Amino acid sequence: MKRLTTILVALIISAGLILTFTSLSLAAELSNDDCIKCHTQPPADIEAQGGAHKTAVTCMECHEGHPPTVRENIPTCDSCHSGKSHYELENCLSCHNNPHMPLVLQLAKDITGACLTCHQEQGTLLQENKSFHTTMACTACHQEHAQIPLCVSCHEPHGETMVQADCAQCHQAHKPLVVVYNDATPSEGCGSCHDEALSQLTASTTKHHALSCAACHKEKHKMVPACQDCHGVPHSPGIMKKFPTCGECHSTAHNLNL
Repeated sequence: MKRLTTILVALIISAGLILTFTSLSLAAELSNDDCIKCHTQPPADIEAQGGAHKTAVTCMECHEGHPPTVRENIPTCDSCHSGKSHYELENCLSCHNNPHMPLVLQLAKDITGACLTCHQEQGTLLQENKSFHTTMACTACHQEHAQIPLCVSCHEPHGETMVQADCAQCHQAHKPLVVVYNDATPSEGCGSCHDEALSQLTASTTKHHALSCAACHKEKHKMVPACQDCHGVPHSPGIMKKFPTCGECHSTAHNLNL
């Protein structure tokens, strides 16, 4: 009986060693093809909008190992992303809530600091050119990442015929009060705010009638040219001395006192 027991123990030990050896010898490294057998949604997300997570890395390069052998196989973002101030922000998943679609962001309505770690130029423009826009959070306007909102979604157009495309001819969103324009800017756009001046100019029978607002008020809003810029000194020194300001006789350039 003792001998039989010894033989049985030997056989059990031998079988265990064989099974262990067989399991180790048959073990193989996991591949992406193995992952998608169970994990269907992440590969679909990566395929749709994975960005560099689709082209630069594989599943196993991020998820090293698999439970139960490796229990903590969800990497932190900073294990790959470093070297920029944006990567030093805490709680990455508050915006990048799906790492398999890293550029599809879910943004709260009061975010500014995090945005400016990438979009520094826009932040500088807002601070150097104070306006109501300066007081607003970035995500108050940009409610989706990379989304540029329509001006007319918040602002009433200056005139009835004005459309979104007209706004950018004069305004930049990050410095909206710095109004610039080119010579082709239609006078109707100016007249939507400066209606009295345009009405006078339209009714005028002088050569000024044929000119656009931008032809005289060049390039920068509120730029008022001197009459001498175009007309030189049209009167004798005596008259110019007595009436040094053209407007004393001619009123404004829009009606010339007619």
